[in-house]
Amino acid sequence: MESVVKNKKTGKINGKVKGYLILAALVFAAWAVFKILTPGNFGSPANLISYFQAGLMAATGAVGFYFVMVMGMFDFSIGSNIILSAIVGCIFASRLGLGYFGLVIGSLITGGLVGLLNGFLYTKLRIPSMIVTVGTALIFESLANFVANGETQTLPDNLRWFGSTAGSIVLAAAAFFIAYMLLNYTKIGTYTYAIGSNEFVAKNMGINVDRFKLIAFIISGAFFGAEAILSIGYGSSMVAVTGMSSMSRNFIPTMGCFFGLAFRKYGIPLQAIVIGEFFVNIIFYGFIALGAPTAIQDVITGLALLVIITVTTRSVKGEIVK
Repeated sequence: MESVVKNKKTGKINGKVKGYLILAALVFAAWAVFKILTPGNFGSPANLISYFQAGLMAATGAVGFYFVMVMGMFDFSIGSNIILSAIVGCIFASRLGLGYFGLVIGSLITGGLVGLLNGFLYTKLRIPSMIVTVGTALIFESLANFVANGETQTLPDNLRWFGSTAGSIVLAAAAFFIAYMLLNYTKIGTYTYAIGSNEFVAKNMGINVDRFKLIAFIISGAFFGAEAILSIGYGSSMVAVTGMSSMSRNFIPTMGCFFGLAFRKYGIPLQAIVIGEFFVNIIFYGFIALGAPTAIQDVITGLALLVIITVTTRSVKGEIVK
């Protein structure tokens, strides 16, 4: 029987423990570098809580997006989904007087419907998911503008509990629990990995691949609806945008998913997403503390991600890289 830390036969560190140690080392290294460079305005306990809360928002959507990415698909409509879901949730909560119930239901249902449309078009049109979701992102941006009537939607003060540290932790924990149960204890999770490993074999096994790809998009959309709740709760308002400007919201959740894919081999994909988002935010706020231009922040953060994925992902000889 394998021990918690080491395998008794080989003496090697247990896979999960190794994964956690790597993630902890990355987080500590990032914190230490920026703490040394800007000791006065970075990395205090209060700052770290703020970074973690910001990471939780992105991780809430990313754990749902993992179902899509592990199948080899992608989604460029993430940002437009978050904006549209937040606006609809805000309208349900304030204008319709439904309070927190309206905020939660409005955001989750809108996110799920966005995912449903993405998945339906992808499975029916038979064109790459990136192309489909670029087109739908434009549609959802326009729809958000129409629903908001061109006005900024502001959440009343008495409906911003999900923007607090306690509120964000409660909703994020619920999202992670649901994602973990779906991934590890349901047919959805089993078939998600089967399709992601080899779609052709999955079809031959009798799995309805299109059906479960559609389900993956719906799950992903609903989880981005949950992220929308946290986003408008934290920022208090949401404004609709046009011209693909919503794509700026795609970056951080996607980076978290890359951590999940890279650390899947250690058996901790969802945990890696949460810690990975924390790591990404440490770097992001570290550059802000340094006063670095946004362009430089993006370049260095992107390079850091490439290095991390390269180091943590071991390619198999002869394997086709898609």
